[in-house]
Amino acid sequence: MSAQTDKEILQEMDRRIQAIKSAALELQELSAGVQAVYRNADRILASVKMLEINVSDVLDLL
Repeated sequence: MSAQTDKEILQEMDRRIQAIKSAALELQELSAGVQAVYRNADRILASVKMLEINVSDVLDLL
């Protein structure tokens, strides 16, 4: 079993963050005017933005 480097771990986290972002955007598209779904997906996207700042932006610096 090989140990992952810090960069590999960050890359995997980034892939998952982007998958969450994509899913939340799809939910907004599918919401069909259901405000509860749209707004909760918007909250998810706000959290994703914070994850991007914490993980994805750090990855860009490496």
